This record gives sequence, C-alpha cells and structure tokens, in this order.
Amino acid sequence: MQLLASEEYGLRCLLQVARAGAEAPVSIPAVARAEGLSADNVAKLLRRLRLAGLVQSTRGVEGGYRLARPAAEISVWNALEALGGEFFGEAFCACHAGVKRRCARSRDCSLRPLWRELQQAVRGRLEGIQLADLLRDEPAMSAWLGENDLIHIQEA
Repeated sequence: MQLLASEEYGLRCLLQVARAGAEAPVSIPAVARAEGLSADNVAKLLRRLRLAGLVQSTRGVEGGYRLARPAAEISVWNALEALGGEFFGEAFCACHAGVKRRCARSRDCSLRPLWRELQQAVRGRLEGIQLADLLRDEPAMSAWLGENDLIHIQEA
C-alpha cells in the first residue's frame, strides 16, 4: 500500500490553506512556495479539493483559497478520498488480472476479504483524524497519535 504523490501533496496543500485561517485567502503561489511544488501542480490539487467541497476559491488580486468548512470538520479521509479515492476500491482486483482479461481468482479469492478489511481499518482511522489535528508540529503530532491510539490489534 502506498500513498500517491497527489494525495501527499494535496493534503500538504490543504494544510497550508488551513494554516492561513479564515482571515485572508491563501494564493496558489504562496502554497507552492511553502511546499516546494510547482504552481501548476498546486492549482490542479486545489481544484480537486474545491470540486470535492473542501476548499473555496475567490478570484482576483486579493483572491485565493479558504477552507469550505472548519478544519475540525474535515477528516484526513475526506481529503484523501477527494485526491485519490480508496486504497482498495471495488475495482482494485479488476486491475490485477495478470495476462488474462479477467482475474483467475475473480470468483474465489481469499485476498479480497483481506483488502476489504484493511480498507475499512484505514478508512476508520483516517476518518478519526481531522485536519485541525494535523496543525501540530511533528513531535506534538506523534505524542497526540500515541495518546489517541485508535487501532486495536487483537491477538490471535
């Protein structure tokens, strides 16, 4: 399992917008400079976030981007879903058919329930972390994650 660059960069751009607060919109060039990304890439990512209803844009010299709702109401899952979708969506198995048109395990696959279970665990964890939670620095975030351990591993 791996995050796509668009998901990582898009979440970082969203955090820049959240850090700017509600006072003034943040511009694409400002986000690009802060994250070391091209303005074109930032524009594409913010467009996806806007279409998903996570940010709002204002045109003009004083324009830019603001969060569409408070950072405490936007989960990490909301952002990742807008930027790339599920890690193991329903089409996951169809993309791994090998040399055949259809997967040899399309009717009986012991891996499919595993991927579904993992998808639910990842989604549940990321729905429990809000954009506001990510506004901490790295040591504070590590401590917060340790205090709010939402994953419970069951012993076999």
